[in-house]
Amino acid sequence: MFSNDRKITVVSALMVGALSAFSVSSLAQAPTDNSKVNKQDRVKGAVTADQQKENATDRELAQKVRQSIVRDKALSTYAHNVKVITRSGQVTLRGPVRSEEEKNALEAKASEIAGAGHVTNELTIAPSRTKSTAK
Repeated sequence: MFSNDRKITVVSALMVGALSAFSVSSLAQAPTDNSKVNKQDRVKGAVTADQQKENATDRELAQKVRQSIVRDKALSTYAHNVKVITRSGQVTLRGPVRSEEEKNALEAKASEIAGAGHVTNELTIAPSRTKSTAK
């Protein structure tokens, strides 16, 4: 009927097809909905990432603040992913963090680099995860 090589090829093809179908269906089942998080960017007059200035001074300032945040491994992933927006030497921090302590730590890092009075802290504290929503 079929040679051993042919049987292996057929079985391999069936397995690859089944795994592909499983992967596609599992991805399709969990659409990401971050519209609640992004609502804060729709507030009239809110500073958003697309308003980052492209002059060398502001880019350098934003880069230094970002590097300071990312280097601190004690901070959560949320804190590592906040938006750092710099316009005319003024740094705005936006996005969720895990605690009031993280919020204060990020502001302190930015103020150390940009200078006192040059940081606007618009960070929010993310709701804590419960067992039913934790993945």
